[in-house]
Amino acid sequence: MRHLYYLMRCLGPLGVAGLSLLLCCAVFYFNAVKPAESEVTSQRDASQRMKSRSPYQPVSMDKRESDLRRFNNLFPPTEDIAHEMRNLWVNAEKFEIDLHQGEYRLESGGPGLARYRVTLPMRASYAQIRKFINFILKETPTISIDGLRFERKKIGETRLEAQLRLTLYFRPSVQP
Repeated sequence: MRHLYYLMRCLGPLGVAGLSLLLCCAVFYFNAVKPAESEVTSQRDASQRMKSRSPYQPVSMDKRESDLRRFNNLFPPTEDIAHEMRNLWVNAEKFEIDLHQGEYRLESGGPGLARYRVTLPMRASYAQIRKFINFILKETPTISIDGLRFERKKIGETRLEAQLRLTLYFRPSVQP
């Protein structure tokens, strides 16, 4: 204790204040700055992992025409409509969903993406329908769900009558 008192007398009030400030800075660094640095590093690493996983290149403002062409190339060509529909039917069978005759309509309005609207009446349990929808959304990123309607004929029935409305997007056959 005597040495501490002697040290404080040698440093004087400004030295003691400076030493106290230095001690507070060290505590702040290890309690606030160091954890924040590690959080930023982990976020940066996660961002780099996401960038390396993505097959898509970022869009630049310089080359708009090439960017638009690259964006359109992310979508399958309209010639693949039959293939995409076959995949849809095969996956429905895989999840044991009874598909009835649906309604299919190709809409291509201008130079943009073509839309293939599909309305599928189906019969299955809620869990089967949900798994099927989750699977097709993950498997086919160029598909969107426009509507889903459920109907149960009787209270005790486990199988539902459902109607699923989808839109599949395709690039036009001739690139602009």
